Amino acid sequence: MDLISNLFYGLPFFYLLFLIWKIIDRKRHQNCYILDYECHKPTDDRMLSTKFSGEVIRRNKHLGLNEYQFLLKAIVSSGIGEQTYAPRMVFYGREACPTYEDGILEMEEFFHDSIDKVLKRNGFSPSDIDVLVVNISMLTCMPSLAGRIINYYKMREDIKVYNITGMGCSASVIAINIVQSIFKNEKNKVALMVTSESLSPNWYTGNNRSMILANCLFRSGGSAILLTNKVALKNKAMFKLKCLVRTHHGAKDEAYDSCIQKEDDQGHIGFHLDKTLPKAATKALVDNLKTIAPLVLPVRELLRFAIVSLVRKMNWGSTKGGARPVINFKTGVDHICLHTGGKAVIDGVGTNLNLSEYDLEPARMTLHRFGNTSASSLWYVLGYMEAKKRLKKGDKVLMISFGAGFKCNSCLWEVLRDLGNENVWKDCIDNYPPKTLANPFLEKFGWLHNEDPNTFVVPEDYVIPDD
Repeated sequence: MDLISNLFYGLPFFYLLFLIWKIIDRKRHQNCYILDYECHKPTDDRMLSTKFSGEVIRRNKHLGLNEYQFLLKAIVSSGIGEQTYAPRMVFYGREACPTYEDGILEMEEFFHDSIDKVLKRNGFSPSDIDVLVVNISMLTCMPSLAGRIINYYKMREDIKVYNITGMGCSASVIAINIVQSIFKNEKNKVALMVTSESLSPNWYTGNNRSMILANCLFRSGGSAILLTNKVALKNKAMFKLKCLVRTHHGAKDEAYDSCIQKEDDQGHIGFHLDKTLPKAATKALVDNLKTIAPLVLPVRELLRFAIVSLVRKMNWGSTKGGARPVINFKTGVDHICLHTGGKAVIDGVGTNLNLSEYDLEPARMTLHRFGNTSASSLWYVLGYMEAKKRLKKGDKVLMISFGAGFKCNSCLWEVLRDLGNENVWKDCIDNYPPKTLANPFLEKFGWLHNEDPNTFVVPEDYVIPDD
């Protein structure tokens, strides 16, 4: 009887231990790790040289003299080099009339290259994938692109599939958020995230200035990322997700209209970049950073910023026009992985966060070498940091991305081991950053900056077709 009583009275204690163990075990399996990632490098026959870029511009019969000057000036000041990549149909001279198959071919070249490499390098077969998330914003098909991947690799019937479109350049962090949510509810899963953009059906051939700019910035690329919450694979992981914040200003008309796909007056479909875009991006960035700052920064920095801001507010009359206080994200973050939206985006974020040229170097060099590869650009920037052997165990990496909507999404990663593997940068990383960042477009078209459209004189070697 005493034995039974002792067991009865001891049950609550053992039950409490069991609950504690369950909570700890569940927490361990809710982590999100990056095992590996692979950035796509198209073949050299798809490189956009300075000379060929000029030829592509001349082929657009809808451009008048002023539009030519505007477009070439935009290329000169874009920060893009001449080793970026374009879809094949541009080299075939068919950008004005792309086919459905052009878009599919562009995606399949990327899929088969990057997915094959990342699976083989890590010893995974397609049947090991439990979750597949694909984000290609501006190409939809039936079956979906995710369905095409499943069919090609003969993946399992019970695989969880998410095919997201229309999320723009910030889609990578959105896709990570989807994987993170699944990992919080299911143990021992492996996810494959595929991110890119299809330029083939979206090359603008009209003469609207706000839509021509997209052709100067967006280039072909893509990334495949392996993620897991398996505790057994933790020692093989590269990064651990610490937190993730998404900000969406779609309810504000000015932000919504600042970056949108639409038709111009002649019916040509393109991507409109409004003059309100910098303002919309700044507001989204500020709101996003307000949320993520308490999650990533030490208390002392938050207190310092609060005190400085309060003092400035109290003495506003005497300090009007002075420099506003800036929160120092480098007190809690070692590296900033910034979306290569364009030179203006990189400069703007650098100014707002008071970042050094060292901090902005990965984004600037990625823009120069690969251009804006939309949602996949973050992984090229991360690859640059890794190739430069900047990423050490324990470092914190803050990813910041912008996208149509208007959205600003960010997340913080912890580096789990010293990184320096060969990646997409291996054949050129020793050349970056150059002492002087050459601008081949400036050498070719720089004379345009000194020309008045009303007294426009064309050099003998530059031919503008009839309007």
